Amino acid sequence: MGIIAKPIGLLLKGIYTLVGSYGIALIILTVIVKLVLYPLYAKQIKTTASMTDISEKTQEIQKKYANDQQRMNEEIKKMYKETGFNPTSGCLPMLIQFPIIMGLFALLRNPIKYMPAGSTMIFANHESFLWIKDLAQPDMWILPIIAGVATYFSFSQNSAMTAQAGPTAGQTKAMNAMMKYIFPLSILWLARSYRAGLAIYWAGSQVMQIFFNIRINKMRAKMNEDREAAKRVERAEKDLLRKRRARMKGNI
Repeated sequence: MGIIAKPIGLLLKGIYTLVGSYGIALIILTVIVKLVLYPLYAKQIKTTASMTDISEKTQEIQKKYANDQQRMNEEIKKMYKETGFNPTSGCLPMLIQFPIIMGLFALLRNPIKYMPAGSTMIFANHESFLWIKDLAQPDMWILPIIAGVATYFSFSQNSAMTAQAGPTAGQTKAMNAMMKYIFPLSILWLARSYRAGLAIYWAGSQVMQIFFNIRINKMRAKMNEDREAAKRVERAEKDLLRKRRARMKGNI
């Protein structure tokens, strides 16, 4: 992770040089990282949201060509091309985000290892911030509780946004309902053993995630409205076409 952690370490050092506070520098770094990753996250959520419509069309094709596997595959590929849907596009943003997040975690767990040598940064991560006496030591309760609560709300939002219909929907929902509590409690427990600087990043990133999710939820609602409007237009056009054909037959 050094190949990613070292550039982020340089960025953190630059921010610290400007603001003169390690705690504030961590918060600014958190905001920068989240803003950089936001487009990837938004793309992932939008792709997941479009899966419902794609799944319905795929099921229609599968029923129609149940006895012709080759034609079925051709029609599904054709549908993907017409809709501009890429089955792997939902995974790609997560694959890109993962090494960045792991590099950032490696940096904040052992900042001296990945930062340029110099007395400034050697002592910076031991600074006090708000109620925290030493950012290199764990904060036992306040930060972990903030991190756990923020994780609970952001995870709940993510689960609701990525919920999918289908035969495994009930199982997935039950698993998410269980993880909604287990994951935040795990974060709370881990935050009590990690450096306070790392807990600041996680708590701050989850708080930002909550606001990102609110924004993306509005975007998804608009997408759903547009999709439903398109379906109504399509149904109206089909009804009009049937009526025209019926009139033509009657005239004949």
